[in-house]
Amino acid sequence: MAEKTTERCAWANHSEIYERYHDEEWGVPLHDDRKFFEMLILEGQQAGLSWITILNKRAHMREVYDHFDPEIVANYGPEKIASLMADSGVIRNRLKIEAAIKNARAFLKIQGEFGSFDKYIWDFMDGTPLKNDWATEADTPASTPLSDKISKDLKKRGFSFVGTTIVYAFMQATGLVNDHVQRCWKYHRNIG
Repeated sequence: MAEKTTERCAWANHSEIYERYHDEEWGVPLHDDRKFFEMLILEGQQAGLSWITILNKRAHMREVYDHFDPEIVANYGPEKIASLMADSGVIRNRLKIEAAIKNARAFLKIQGEFGSFDKYIWDFMDGTPLKNDWATEADTPASTPLSDKISKDLKKRGFSFVGTTIVYAFMQATGLVNDHVQRCWKYHRNIG
């Protein structure tokens, strides 16, 4: 983790968990299907909640969602759903839990069609992260025409909780776009 005096995106300065997430993960180009699936699920779970809630529950969610293995999650049935609904360490929203299962099945279909989710998602980027040039966080959009396009394609393929705002947050988190602001130390780093 960078030193405390390091200039970061403003959202990352609220807690140590945010700092660590910002410094070690956010905006770093991802190429691991299991991590992509985890981030899709976590971003969908976050809808209507703060990201700190998700980060605080992430380790436990990883454990009870079988380390976000889409092959296992795709086969969850009523007993597992009931177990998750009773677990205060996860987001206990039936629609979000059922979406994770539905998304696991859709994720596996993409892997079957494209060879990997990594190939599928990076094709939208022509294999290269988009580096934006925002002066402040207020300049950063909540969605873009590209997140609209990806969201539409994911929905067509059977995903849910993948609206354009969720997809754009997913793109930022997984390094498809580098949205670190100009004053942030990671903006000046070649992370893509």
